[in-house]
Amino acid sequence: MELIGGNKVLPQRKREEGVADRGVKRSETEPSRLESCLDQPMDSSSIYEVIKYIPSPLPAKHFDADTTEPISSGLQSLDELLSWKISEANPFNVAVVPLAPREPPLASCPHRTLVSHDMMGGYIDDRFVQGTSTEAPYAFYHWQYIDIFNYFSHNLVTIPPAVWTSAAHKHGVAVIGTFITEWTDGARLCEAFLKEEELYRAVADKLVQISHYYGFDGWLINIENVLSEVAVKNTLLFLRYLTDQMHERVPGSLVLWYDSVIENGQLKWQNELNQSNRVFFDSCDGFFTNYNWTEQNLEVMREYSGAQGRQADIYIGVDVFARGDVVGGKFETNKALELIRKHNFSAAIFAPGWVYETHSDKTEFRKNQDKFWALLSDYLYIHRAVSPLPFISSFCQGFGKAIYWRGQQETKRNWFNLSAQDIQPLYYHVELKGGGWLRSRGCPEDAWNGGCSLLLDGLIPVSATSPVCAKIFSLHVPLPSKTLVNLVCKPSAGIMVSLELKTTDASLGTHRDSQDVKLTSVTPEELDEGHQLLSRFTQLCGNLNPDGWTVRRSQLELSGCALREICVNIQRNGELQDTPFSCRVGEVMLLDVASLDIPSEVVRGFCIYDVVWMRGAGSLPESSSPRLLLSATLHWDYPTALIRHFRVYWRQLRGPNPRIPPGHLVLVGQAYSNLFRVTELAVPEPPGLLELVVEPVIRKGFLVPERDWGRRSLSYTEDFTQ
Repeated sequence: MELIGGNKVLPQRKREEGVADRGVKRSETEPSRLESCLDQPMDSSSIYEVIKYIPSPLPAKHFDADTTEPISSGLQSLDELLSWKISEANPFNVAVVPLAPREPPLASCPHRTLVSHDMMGGYIDDRFVQGTSTEAPYAFYHWQYIDIFNYFSHNLVTIPPAVWTSAAHKHGVAVIGTFITEWTDGARLCEAFLKEEELYRAVADKLVQISHYYGFDGWLINIENVLSEVAVKNTLLFLRYLTDQMHERVPGSLVLWYDSVIENGQLKWQNELNQSNRVFFDSCDGFFTNYNWTEQNLEVMREYSGAQGRQADIYIGVDVFARGDVVGGKFETNKALELIRKHNFSAAIFAPGWVYETHSDKTEFRKNQDKFWALLSDYLYIHRAVSPLPFISSFCQGFGKAIYWRGQQETKRNWFNLSAQDIQPLYYHVELKGGGWLRSRGCPEDAWNGGCSLLLDGLIPVSATSPVCAKIFSLHVPLPSKTLVNLVCKPSAGIMVSLELKTTDASLGTHRDSQDVKLTSVTPEELDEGHQLLSRFTQLCGNLNPDGWTVRRSQLELSGCALREICVNIQRNGELQDTPFSCRVGEVMLLDVASLDIPSEVVRGFCIYDVVWMRGAGSLPESSSPRLLLSATLHWDYPTALIRHFRVYWRQLRGPNPRIPPGHLVLVGQAYSNLFRVTELAVPEPPGLLELVVEPVIRKGFLVPERDWGRRSLSYTEDFTQ
């Protein structure tokens, strides 16, 4: 966009110093080692590999050149776009999480909020589909406040990384990619594809196919170059055709136009919708204005005939970096939002990664991010994710200092993977009557599951006679007649903690102002030890070792109700005085009691392909030679809607030497779809026999019997002809 001078993408991550070469360059005539699952007989439990040290045949645009890790990327040229085909697309970048329904639906939301994520050229740490190890990454977790997420970069076609689409979709937020042309090169490209109907339809068709295949919800069209008379005319036809085709193929999708070119083809930012650019607005779903507007522009637009009935489709651009002559920006972005809402328009917040990019102390990122969105909160509207039970959140923000499972550290290392992000709570700081206060924030210092817990802290004033009520979720979840409610928490001494659920009649619609809906407060009845339901749940989940966490299980019996709010009530348990408190909430889970009797699924169709061998630095204990490293793609079938993630393991099996016993399962990583790339796994010298194993980790916490896991063995020998 006009104000952006994006930095170059960071160089690709390299393997450790000293890693040996894979070998000589592969001959052009040598067949590819790409292999299909269909090539592997499913009646066989093992596949056989002859080790060959040849360069990876995997496309560099989809896999890191050094490690073969799957990565997200955009398309650079018109030729690359027009030649795009599903058979050569990147299956790792397909978002497996569908767009969750929400209330109010996007189409009926009168004041929308779009976030355009432009940071350091795009495709930074987030390009690693399976996550990466980074100490202080950028992440977004205030999803309830926004309606549309746009991933922006200066590639011709910016395809949102699957990790962003998955996180947004869990929260009912639509995700759009970017199609951008700029300056002299952009003008040449536009003249090439906008010269005739066949070509602009071909470009639109490819954009529709890409969005449909990768699972995101539309496009921002950003033409920032001069257009000829013919190109302008065809741009309108291109926009209308693209919009119609997107609506047909991707329900709920949208196409937005950025305020740049005007109807005569000049590149002339207007900072408003007016007669010079209305033709573009009329040809698609919405209009994203440039940033140098004044309140006068908003006043003119409010009265403009072309905006009547579609004010929600006009997104007023706000540059958080405050470049140029703009209203607000930085920690005064709220000034821009105040004016935008005053005149009843939607908002497009551009580059809120400012809170990360411009602050050198990345350890303060959460603090700065929470401060930024708190300042905007008066002008943002919370939407409610609509989902059937189970409702589960462990508050993981998709990054952390360790990975926890049931309160225990499973892996101790810095990590980042937005696919791991749970449904996020509300984050805020409020002052209470009598000098008390309450704060809600994410904290990576301890967690129940994932990398983060929800920390509620504050002060109960001496004058308080009722509990402090911390609202942590705003939802719309239809409830069954019997609901099992789990709360995992760590309260500080001197306080009592309980859940309060607020419900409404399930037949009522959701209003933007929750005060319009009558809510009924209910408290689940805690189950006694030995209760049949508690015994059944423990049997399914196994014994826990809470290690300081309190696990409370309750039952709720209601009829015809929908859950609207989940609150944590905190009250003092002792002397009447000002009482500081903290309560770490590890998990909230609500299950339909009837679901406890549903049998678990079985992992099917497990296969191994795209195997790459190499020699790397270091040595096995029994050898001084470089390690043998295995990389391979694993694929299996399992209903992903049921899982938090999959654990991927490997172990050595009893090989040709009978004195070597089978090894223990060793965790390789976590997968969030039915696809996982094992990279640079150090394995024993050939001949060898190993097993790769996939364990589903069910959202409800039920243990899946080992007989239902996926497993396949791989035997390998050296190629002595090399």
